[in-house]
Amino acid sequence: MDAIAKAMSEGGIWMYIILSASILGIGIMIERFVMLFFKYNINANAFMAQIQKLVMANSIDKAIKLCNAAPSAALARVIKAGLTRANKGGDEIQNAVEEATLEVIPFIQKRTNALATVANIATLLGLLGTIIGMIGAFSDLATVAPDKRQEALGRNISLAMNTTAFGLIVAIPCMAAHAVLTGLTKKIIDEIDLYSVKLENLLISRQGSSQG
Repeated sequence: MDAIAKAMSEGGIWMYIILSASILGIGIMIERFVMLFFKYNINANAFMAQIQKLVMANSIDKAIKLCNAAPSAALARVIKAGLTRANKGGDEIQNAVEEATLEVIPFIQKRTNALATVANIATLLGLLGTIIGMIGAFSDLATVAPDKRQEALGRNISLAMNTTAFGLIVAIPCMAAHAVLTGLTKKIIDEIDLYSVKLENLLISRQGSSQG
């Protein structure tokens, strides 16, 4: 703790600005991980296998209840939209699925890209602190008395190095989390695209077989 307090002190105001960026980044990370891993996500293969069985058994109501059992899952919301139009025409089913998809995707993608922005800001703030520290070092070499130059140089170099290090300490986890969350976001959206088309085809083929 003493080392951290010393680094914060030597880094000056820039350390506290970068700290603010880190708090924002941590908040976004926690919120996004909770939402994407536990709220919007679902075991798509198992879920759709059950939906398919129920649709093939002509148990649309049971399939809708299965969707209601996971009301926050993005895929379940889209599938439910299609199931509620199961007895309508193919165009109505498709429109309902597309509308539901357009509604859920912004919630899935929300704030993830902000992590990359926080990482860039933290890196740039660290770089800015480095430049200010180096400017201060060169300025002090020209103006400070010879017996004080070593102390002034050490102070400014500490400012430069501490801000650079802290900026990277904040930026690297933010970039790593951004990569993981972006991958998970893409996975959820790809599952919605894949299984919504499969549901449309399943419902349309079901209508054709019932009419036949």
